Amino acid sequence: MAEIGKGVTAGKLASNVQKRLSRAQEKVLQKLGKADETRDAAFEEMVANFNKQMTEGTKLQKDLKAYMVAVKTMHEASRRLQDCLADMYEPDWYGKEETDALAEEMIEKELDFTLEDLDTLWLEYHQNITDQSLLCVDTYLAQFPEIKARIAKRDRKMVDFDSARHHFTSLQKSKKKDEAKIAKAEEELGRAQKIFEELNVELQDELPTLWDSRVGVYVNAFQKLANHQEKFHREMGNLTQNLHDIMTKLEEQRELKRDDAAISKKGEGKKSEGANHSESAAVAPKKLGLPPSRPPPRLTPSPDLRQHCADEDEDLVPATTKESTSPTPQSTVANGSDGELPPGFLYKVKAVHEYTATDGDELELNVGDIVLVLAFDNPDEQDDGWLLGLKESHWLQKKNISAKGVFPENFTQKV
Repeated sequence: MAEIGKGVTAGKLASNVQKRLSRAQEKVLQKLGKADETRDAAFEEMVANFNKQMTEGTKLQKDLKAYMVAVKTMHEASRRLQDCLADMYEPDWYGKEETDALAEEMIEKELDFTLEDLDTLWLEYHQNITDQSLLCVDTYLAQFPEIKARIAKRDRKMVDFDSARHHFTSLQKSKKKDEAKIAKAEEELGRAQKIFEELNVELQDELPTLWDSRVGVYVNAFQKLANHQEKFHREMGNLTQNLHDIMTKLEEQRELKRDDAAISKKGEGKKSEGANHSESAAVAPKKLGLPPSRPPPRLTPSPDLRQHCADEDEDLVPATTKESTSPTPQSTVANGSDGELPPGFLYKVKAVHEYTATDGDELELNVGDIVLVLAFDNPDEQDDGWLLGLKESHWLQKKNISAKGVFPENFTQKV
Protein backbone atom coordinates (compact mmCIF):
# COMPACT_ATOMS: atom_id res chain seq x y z
CA MET A 1 0.00 0.00 0.00
CA ALA A 2 1.07 3.57 -0.60
CA GLU A 3 2.29 5.51 2.43
CA ILE A 4 0.03 8.30 3.70
CA GLY A 5 2.79 9.91 5.79
CA LYS A 6 6.14 9.18 7.31
CA GLY A 7 5.79 5.92 9.27
CA VAL A 8 1.98 5.83 8.82
CA THR A 9 0.36 3.45 6.33
CA ALA A 10 -3.18 3.57 5.02
CA GLY A 11 -4.04 0.41 6.91
CA LYS A 12 -2.77 1.75 10.21
CA LEU A 13 -4.58 5.02 9.69
CA ALA A 14 -7.83 3.16 8.97
CA SER A 15 -7.31 1.09 12.12
CA ASN A 16 -6.86 4.17 14.25
CA VAL A 17 -9.95 5.78 12.80
CA GLN A 18 -11.93 2.60 13.46
CA LYS A 19 -10.72 2.52 17.10
CA ARG A 20 -11.80 6.12 17.64
CA LEU A 21 -15.22 5.43 16.19
CA SER A 22 -15.61 2.37 18.39
CA ARG A 23 -14.58 4.27 21.50
CA ALA A 24 -16.94 7.12 20.72
CA GLN A 25 -19.79 4.70 20.14
CA GLU A 26 -19.03 2.86 23.38
CA LYS A 27 -19.01 6.12 25.40
CA VAL A 28 -22.38 7.08 23.96
CA LEU A 29 -23.81 3.69 24.91
CA GLN A 30 -22.34 4.04 28.43
CA LYS A 31 -23.91 7.45 28.87
CA LEU A 32 -27.25 6.09 27.69
CA GLY A 33 -26.92 3.23 30.16
CA LYS A 34 -26.94 0.57 27.45
CA ALA A 35 -23.38 -0.58 28.19
CA ASP A 36 -21.46 -1.22 31.39
CA GLU A 37 -18.65 1.21 32.31
CA THR A 38 -15.62 0.24 34.34
CA ARG A 39 -15.27 2.64 37.31
CA ASP A 40 -12.42 2.87 39.84
CA ALA A 41 -13.06 5.50 42.53
CA ALA A 42 -9.62 5.08 44.10
CA PHE A 43 -7.90 5.61 40.78
CA GLU A 44 -10.06 8.64 39.99
CA GLU A 45 -8.97 10.18 43.29
CA MET A 46 -5.34 9.53 42.35
CA VAL A 47 -5.88 11.28 39.01
CA ALA A 48 -7.49 14.27 40.78
CA ASN A 49 -4.47 14.50 43.11
CA PHE A 50 -2.17 14.23 40.10
CA ASN A 51 -3.89 17.12 38.33
CA LYS A 52 -3.79 19.24 41.49
CA GLN A 53 -0.12 18.38 42.03
CA MET A 54 0.77 19.27 38.45
CA THR A 55 -1.11 22.61 38.70
CA GLU A 56 0.63 23.56 41.95
CA GLY A 57 4.05 22.50 40.67
CA THR A 58 3.58 24.48 37.45
CA LYS A 59 2.62 27.57 39.45
CA LEU A 60 5.65 27.13 41.71
CA GLN A 61 7.90 26.84 38.68
CA LYS A 62 6.36 29.96 37.13
CA ASP A 63 6.71 31.99 40.34
CA LEU A 64 10.30 30.84 40.86
CA LYS A 65 11.17 31.93 37.32
CA ALA A 66 9.49 35.29 37.97
CA TYR A 67 11.54 35.60 41.17
CA MET A 68 14.72 34.86 39.24
CA VAL A 69 13.81 37.54 36.71
CA ALA A 70 13.26 39.96 39.60
CA VAL A 71 16.64 39.03 41.12
CA LYS A 72 18.32 39.65 37.79
CA THR A 73 16.50 42.95 37.40
CA MET A 74 17.49 43.97 40.93
CA HIS A 75 21.08 42.99 40.18
CA GLU A 76 21.13 45.16 37.08
CA ALA A 77 19.57 48.05 38.99
CA SER A 78 22.12 47.62 41.79
CA ARG A 79 24.94 47.53 39.27
CA ARG A 80 23.73 50.75 37.64
CA LEU A 81 23.52 52.38 41.04
CA GLN A 82 27.05 51.21 41.87
CA ASP A 83 28.34 52.51 38.54
CA CYS A 84 26.66 55.83 39.24
CA LEU A 85 28.34 56.02 42.66
CA ALA A 86 31.72 55.09 41.18
CA ASP A 87 31.34 57.73 38.46
CA MET A 88 30.33 60.44 40.91
CA TYR A 89 33.14 59.74 43.37
CA GLU A 90 36.05 62.04 42.54
CA PRO A 91 39.40 61.76 44.33
CA ASP A 92 39.98 65.52 43.98
CA TRP A 93 36.81 66.69 45.66
CA TYR A 94 38.84 68.22 48.45
CA GLY A 95 41.83 69.27 46.35
CA LYS A 96 44.72 67.24 44.98
CA GLU A 97 47.25 69.25 46.96
CA GLU A 98 45.63 68.55 50.33
CA THR A 99 47.49 66.50 52.93
CA ASP A 100 44.79 63.79 52.95
CA ALA A 101 45.02 63.06 49.20
CA LEU A 102 46.60 59.68 50.00
CA ALA A 103 43.76 58.76 52.33
CA GLU A 104 41.22 59.68 49.65
CA GLU A 105 43.00 57.43 47.16
CA MET A 106 42.87 54.53 49.62
CA ILE A 107 39.16 55.12 50.16
CA GLU A 108 38.55 55.14 46.42
CA LYS A 109 40.29 51.77 46.04
CA GLU A 110 38.32 50.37 48.95
CA LEU A 111 35.14 51.61 47.29
CA ASP A 112 36.03 49.84 44.03
CA PHE A 113 36.63 46.57 45.88
CA THR A 114 33.29 46.88 47.69
CA LEU A 115 31.37 47.48 44.48
CA GLU A 116 33.05 44.48 42.81
CA ASP A 117 32.11 42.28 45.78
CA LEU A 118 28.50 43.44 45.55
CA ASP A 119 28.33 42.49 41.87
CA THR A 120 29.88 39.08 42.53
CA LEU A 121 27.47 38.44 45.40
CA TRP A 122 24.46 39.11 43.17
CA LEU A 123 25.79 36.73 40.48
CA GLU A 124 26.41 33.93 42.99
CA TYR A 125 22.98 34.40 44.54
CA HIS A 126 21.25 34.16 41.15
CA GLN A 127 23.26 31.10 40.12
CA ASN A 128 22.72 29.23 43.41
CA ILE A 129 18.96 29.66 43.32
CA THR A 130 18.87 28.59 39.68
CA ASP A 131 20.95 25.46 40.28
CA GLN A 132 19.51 24.26 43.56
CA SER A 133 15.92 25.50 43.73
CA LEU A 134 14.66 26.13 40.22
CA LEU A 135 16.45 23.12 38.73
CA CYS A 136 14.94 20.89 41.43
CA VAL A 137 11.43 22.02 40.51
CA ASP A 138 12.15 21.66 36.78
CA THR A 139 13.27 18.05 37.29
CA TYR A 140 10.21 17.34 39.41
CA LEU A 141 7.83 18.68 36.74
CA ALA A 142 9.62 16.93 33.87
CA GLN A 143 7.96 13.61 34.77
CA PHE A 144 4.41 14.93 34.66
CA PRO A 145 3.89 15.02 30.83
CA GLU A 146 4.85 11.35 30.44
CA ILE A 147 2.60 10.26 33.31
CA LYS A 148 -0.23 12.41 32.00
CA ALA A 149 0.08 10.71 28.59
CA ARG A 150 -0.04 7.28 30.24
CA ILE A 151 -3.17 8.22 32.20
CA ALA A 152 -4.83 9.27 28.94
CA LYS A 153 -3.72 5.98 27.33
CA ARG A 154 -5.09 4.04 30.28
CA ASP A 155 -8.47 5.77 29.82
CA ARG A 156 -8.50 4.82 26.14
CA LYS A 157 -7.58 1.21 26.89
CA MET A 158 -10.30 1.08 29.53
CA VAL A 159 -12.86 2.09 26.89
CA ASP A 160 -11.43 -0.57 24.54
CA PHE A 161 -11.76 -3.13 27.33
CA ASP A 162 -15.35 -2.12 28.00
CA SER A 163 -16.13 -2.24 24.28
CA ALA A 164 -14.57 -5.72 23.89
CA ARG A 165 -16.48 -6.97 26.90
CA HIS A 166 -19.71 -5.50 25.61
CA HIS A 167 -19.15 -7.09 22.18
CA PHE A 168 -18.32 -10.48 23.71
CA THR A 169 -21.42 -10.37 25.93
CA SER A 170 -23.62 -9.46 22.97
CA LEU A 171 -22.38 -12.42 20.94
CA GLN A 172 -23.00 -14.78 23.84
CA LYS A 173 -26.58 -13.52 24.29
CA SER A 174 -27.48 -13.63 20.60
CA LYS A 175 -29.95 -16.34 19.42
CA LYS A 176 -27.70 -17.43 16.55
CA LYS A 177 -24.38 -18.16 18.15
CA ASP A 178 -21.30 -18.12 15.96
CA GLU A 179 -18.59 -19.96 17.84
CA ALA A 180 -15.82 -18.55 15.64
CA LYS A 181 -16.91 -14.97 16.30
CA ILE A 182 -17.34 -15.70 19.98
CA ALA A 183 -13.82 -17.15 20.19
CA LYS A 184 -12.36 -14.17 18.37
CA ALA A 185 -14.27 -11.74 20.58
CA GLU A 186 -13.07 -13.58 23.68
CA GLU A 187 -9.50 -13.38 22.44
CA GLU A 188 -9.83 -9.61 21.81
CA LEU A 189 -11.37 -9.17 25.26
CA GLY A 190 -8.45 -10.95 26.91
CA ARG A 191 -5.94 -8.87 25.01
CA ALA A 192 -7.72 -5.57 25.83
CA GLN A 193 -8.05 -6.56 29.50
CA LYS A 194 -4.36 -7.40 29.74
CA ILE A 195 -3.23 -4.09 28.23
CA PHE A 196 -5.61 -2.11 30.47
CA GLU A 197 -4.66 -3.93 33.66
CA GLU A 198 -0.93 -3.52 33.02
CA LEU A 199 -1.28 0.25 32.63
CA ASN A 200 -3.68 0.44 35.54
CA VAL A 201 -1.38 -1.42 37.93
CA GLU A 202 1.65 0.66 36.95
CA LEU A 203 -0.19 3.93 37.48
CA GLN A 204 -1.69 2.78 40.77
CA ASP A 205 1.85 2.20 42.01
CA GLU A 206 3.37 5.40 40.60
CA LEU A 207 0.67 8.01 41.32
CA PRO A 208 0.68 7.65 45.15
CA THR A 209 4.48 7.74 45.17
CA LEU A 210 4.46 10.86 43.01
CA TRP A 211 1.85 12.47 45.27
CA ASP A 212 3.96 11.86 48.38
CA SER A 213 7.11 13.18 46.69
CA ARG A 214 5.71 16.72 46.47
CA VAL A 215 6.47 17.40 50.15
CA GLY A 216 10.16 16.59 49.76
CA VAL A 217 10.39 18.69 46.60
CA TYR A 218 8.78 21.72 48.26
CA VAL A 219 10.94 21.37 51.36
CA ASN A 220 14.12 21.05 49.32
CA ALA A 221 13.29 23.97 47.02
CA PHE A 222 12.24 26.44 49.74
CA GLN A 223 14.86 25.32 52.25
CA LYS A 224 17.67 25.95 49.79
CA LEU A 225 16.05 29.19 48.72
CA ALA A 226 15.86 30.33 52.35
CA ASN A 227 19.48 29.32 53.00
CA HIS A 228 20.75 31.23 49.99
CA GLN A 229 18.62 34.24 50.91
CA GLU A 230 19.98 34.24 54.46
CA LYS A 231 23.57 33.97 53.23
CA PHE A 232 23.06 36.59 50.55
CA HIS A 233 21.48 39.15 52.88
CA ARG A 234 24.09 38.51 55.59
CA GLU A 235 27.00 39.07 53.21
CA MET A 236 25.17 41.94 51.56
CA GLY A 237 24.74 43.51 54.98
CA ASN A 238 28.48 43.27 55.60
CA LEU A 239 29.28 44.85 52.24
CA THR A 240 26.74 47.62 52.65
CA GLN A 241 28.18 48.29 56.11
CA ASN A 242 31.60 48.66 54.46
CA LEU A 243 30.06 51.07 51.98
CA HIS A 244 28.50 52.99 54.87
CA ASP A 245 31.89 53.17 56.60
CA ILE A 246 33.49 54.53 53.43
CA MET A 247 30.86 57.24 53.17
CA THR A 248 31.41 58.03 56.86
CA LYS A 249 35.14 58.52 56.21
CA LEU A 250 34.34 60.90 53.37
CA GLU A 251 31.96 62.83 55.63
CA GLU A 252 34.61 63.04 58.36
CA GLN A 253 37.08 64.46 55.87
CA ARG A 254 34.54 67.02 54.75
CA GLU A 255 33.74 68.02 58.33
CA LEU A 256 37.45 68.30 59.14
CA LYS A 257 38.07 70.62 56.21
CA ARG A 258 34.99 72.67 57.01
CA ASP A 259 36.08 73.04 60.64
CA ASP A 260 39.53 74.16 59.52
CA ALA A 261 37.97 76.75 57.24
CA ALA A 262 35.66 77.94 60.03
CA ILE A 263 38.56 78.31 62.48
CA SER A 264 40.51 80.30 59.90
CA LYS A 265 37.53 82.53 59.20
CA LYS A 266 36.86 82.99 62.91
CA GLY A 267 40.46 84.15 63.45
CA GLU A 268 40.04 86.80 60.79
CA GLY A 269 36.73 87.86 62.30
CA LYS A 270 38.26 88.46 65.76
CA LYS A 271 40.75 90.92 64.28
CA SER A 272 37.99 93.12 62.87
CA GLU A 273 35.61 92.72 65.83
CA GLY A 274 36.90 95.81 67.65
CA ALA A 275 36.43 98.08 64.66
CA ASN A 276 32.95 96.74 63.93
CA HIS A 277 31.84 97.30 67.53
CA SER A 278 32.99 100.93 67.57
CA GLU A 279 31.01 101.70 64.40
CA SER A 280 27.85 99.77 65.35
CA ALA A 281 26.33 102.67 67.26
CA ALA A 282 26.31 104.94 64.21
CA VAL A 283 25.84 102.58 61.25
CA ALA A 284 24.44 99.04 61.34
CA PRO A 285 26.83 96.56 59.70
CA LYS A 286 25.72 94.94 56.45
CA LYS A 287 26.48 91.41 57.69
CA LEU A 288 26.17 90.46 61.35
CA GLY A 289 29.04 88.49 62.86
CA LEU A 290 28.94 85.95 65.64
CA PRO A 291 28.46 87.26 69.23
CA PRO A 292 31.62 87.30 71.33
CA SER A 293 32.46 84.05 73.04
CA ARG A 294 32.10 83.92 76.80
CA PRO A 295 35.56 83.48 78.37
CA PRO A 296 36.25 82.12 81.86
CA PRO A 297 35.81 84.46 84.88
CA ARG A 298 38.45 87.17 85.30
CA LEU A 299 39.65 89.09 88.40
CA THR A 300 38.00 92.52 88.98
CA PRO A 301 37.95 94.96 91.93
CA SER A 302 35.41 94.42 94.67
CA PRO A 303 32.19 96.52 94.71
CA ASP A 304 33.49 98.71 97.59
CA LEU A 305 36.70 99.47 95.75
CA ARG A 306 34.80 100.28 92.56
CA GLN A 307 32.47 102.63 94.52
CA HIS A 308 35.44 104.35 96.10
CA CYS A 309 37.05 104.93 92.71
CA ALA A 310 33.76 106.25 91.35
CA ASP A 311 33.49 108.77 94.24
CA GLU A 312 36.99 110.02 93.55
CA ASP A 313 36.17 110.43 89.86
CA GLU A 314 33.05 112.43 90.70
CA ASP A 315 35.14 114.86 92.73
CA LEU A 316 37.29 115.51 89.66
CA VAL A 317 34.33 116.12 87.28
CA PRO A 318 33.13 119.75 87.02
CA ALA A 319 29.79 120.55 88.56
CA THR A 320 28.24 121.66 85.30
CA THR A 321 29.03 118.31 83.76
CA LYS A 322 27.35 116.43 86.61
CA GLU A 323 24.20 118.49 86.37
CA SER A 324 23.92 117.98 82.62
CA THR A 325 24.48 114.22 82.57
CA SER A 326 23.09 112.79 85.82
CA PRO A 327 19.33 113.36 85.27
CA THR A 328 19.24 111.60 81.91
CA PRO A 329 18.77 107.95 82.95
CA GLN A 330 16.41 108.92 85.80
CA SER A 331 14.08 110.88 83.54
CA THR A 332 14.08 108.15 80.84
CA VAL A 333 13.02 105.41 83.22
CA ALA A 334 10.61 107.57 85.08
CA ASN A 335 8.64 108.31 81.91
CA GLY A 336 7.59 104.68 81.58
CA SER A 337 7.73 103.41 85.17
CA ASP A 338 6.72 106.26 87.50
CA GLY A 339 10.33 106.78 88.51
CA GLU A 340 10.91 103.21 89.73
CA LEU A 341 14.15 101.56 88.68
CA PRO A 342 15.20 97.89 88.90
CA PRO A 343 17.95 97.17 91.42
CA GLY A 344 21.42 97.71 89.96
CA PHE A 345 20.19 99.75 86.97
CA LEU A 346 23.05 101.39 85.03
CA TYR A 347 21.72 102.68 81.68
CA LYS A 348 19.51 101.85 78.72
CA VAL A 349 20.44 100.29 75.39
CA LYS A 350 18.47 99.56 72.21
CA ALA A 351 18.84 96.31 70.21
CA VAL A 352 20.03 97.03 66.65
CA HIS A 353 20.31 93.36 65.66
CA GLU A 354 18.39 90.20 66.52
CA TYR A 355 20.03 87.75 68.89
CA THR A 356 18.81 84.21 69.59
CA ALA A 357 19.63 82.92 73.06
CA THR A 358 21.72 79.75 73.04
CA ASP A 359 21.85 79.19 76.83
CA GLY A 360 19.44 79.42 79.71
CA ASP A 361 21.05 82.54 81.21
CA GLU A 362 21.01 84.53 77.95
CA LEU A 363 18.53 87.25 76.93
CA GLU A 364 16.93 86.99 73.48
CA LEU A 365 16.81 90.27 71.53
CA ASN A 366 14.64 91.58 68.73
CA VAL A 367 15.46 94.69 66.73
CA GLY A 368 14.10 97.71 68.59
CA ASP A 369 13.92 96.13 72.08
CA ILE A 370 14.80 98.54 74.91
CA VAL A 371 16.97 96.85 77.53
CA LEU A 372 17.71 98.10 81.06
CA VAL A 373 21.37 97.30 81.72
CA LEU A 374 21.97 96.02 85.26
CA ALA A 375 25.10 95.58 87.34
CA PHE A 376 26.32 92.01 87.91
CA ASP A 377 25.78 90.75 91.46
CA ASN A 378 29.27 89.30 91.27
CA PRO A 379 31.50 91.34 88.94
CA ASP A 380 33.74 88.28 88.47
CA GLU A 381 30.93 86.68 86.46
CA GLN A 382 30.95 89.36 83.78
CA ASP A 383 32.59 88.32 80.47
CA ASP A 384 34.21 90.76 78.09
CA GLY A 385 31.75 92.02 75.51
CA TRP A 386 28.68 90.82 77.45
CA LEU A 387 26.14 92.82 79.49
CA LEU A 388 23.44 91.87 81.99
CA GLY A 389 20.03 93.32 81.41
CA LEU A 390 16.26 93.14 81.47
CA LYS A 391 13.80 94.13 78.80
CA GLU A 392 12.04 97.38 79.73
CA SER A 393 8.67 95.96 78.64
CA HIS A 394 9.00 93.10 81.13
CA TRP A 395 9.97 95.45 83.96
CA LEU A 396 7.01 97.74 83.31
CA GLN A 397 4.58 94.80 83.36
CA LYS A 398 5.98 92.48 86.06
CA LYS A 399 8.15 94.76 88.23
CA ASN A 400 10.62 91.92 88.80
CA ILE A 401 14.00 90.96 87.40
CA SER A 402 13.37 87.21 87.02
CA ALA A 403 13.72 87.49 83.22
CA LYS A 404 17.14 89.12 83.26
CA GLY A 405 19.91 87.64 81.17
CA VAL A 406 23.23 88.33 79.49
CA PHE A 407 23.51 89.52 75.88
CA PRO A 408 26.29 90.65 73.48
CA GLU A 409 27.08 94.34 73.84
CA ASN A 410 27.89 94.78 70.10
CA PHE A 411 24.28 93.92 69.23
CA THR A 412 23.02 97.07 70.96
CA GLN A 413 23.65 100.80 71.18
CA LYS A 414 23.15 103.20 74.08
CA VAL A 415 19.96 105.24 74.15
